[in-house]
This record gives sequence, C-alpha cells and structure tokens, in this order.
Amino acid sequence: MNTLYSYAAQYPHTCNKALYIAMALLFGSFGIHKFCAGRFWMGLLYLVFSWTFIPGLVGIIEGILAVFKTSDDLGAIVV
Repeated sequence: MNTLYSYAAQYPHTCNKALYIAMALLFGSFGIHKFCAGRFWMGLLYLVFSWTFIPGLVGIIEGILAVFKTSDDLGAIVV
C-alpha cells in the first residue's frame, strides 16, 4: 500500500506550491502569500509596508524561488 508523504506533519509553515506561487506573484506586495503559509506576522509586516513597493519586489522574488522548491506528494512546499 502506498502512503503519501506530506511535509505538513513535520513543518508548521507549509502551503500548496501552485497557490503560493500565484499569491506571491499577484498579491506579494500585500503579503497574502505569507498569510497563506501561516506566517501571520510576516504577512502583517508586508501589509504595513506595502506602500513602499519593497514587499512587492520581494514577493516576486519569493514566487520565482518557490518554483524551484521540491514539493511533497500532496503538492505542498515548506515556506
């Protein structure tokens, strides 16, 4: 019997890879991808500084880096 391997049992901050990439590229300046990954305070920090456009640039970089992360059997990545 095949059992699925999931990162969620070992790491608290996991998110679906496709969802994380889409959120980071589209809404990275507001920190939505951080909220999705369970990092509330980082998401709030991105939201507070969204007027500086720096979180938007960092969100795009994080989205591109997430493309190269390996996912588990359920499609989740560790963030």
